[in-house]
Amino acid sequence: MITYTDYFVICSGRTDRQVKAIHDAINEGMKKDHGMLPRRVEGLPEAHWVLMDYLDVLVHVFTPDTREYYRLEQLWGEAPARAVGGQAQPAPTV
Repeated sequence: MITYTDYFVICSGRTDRQVKAIHDAINEGMKKDHGMLPRRVEGLPEAHWVLMDYLDVLVHVFTPDTREYYRLEQLWGEAPARAVGGQAQPAPTV
């Protein structure tokens, strides 16, 4: 059981530029629609893995190679998953 957050959002951009654009869109949307800014953002300068901490929600935005390397879906494979828009990737079997 995870006690420090309610949700992980895991997504990918094809390039570091797309990862930054995804970050920017999430940041803008959360600020505009909910009046929220992330408590902390990590990884933005390199943009291979950007972590946005909204306390109850942690957003991970990866480039494909970095996502494959860290395999968060495998690490949290037993947690319930929800697909939201786009192309969902099932959690790998362990």
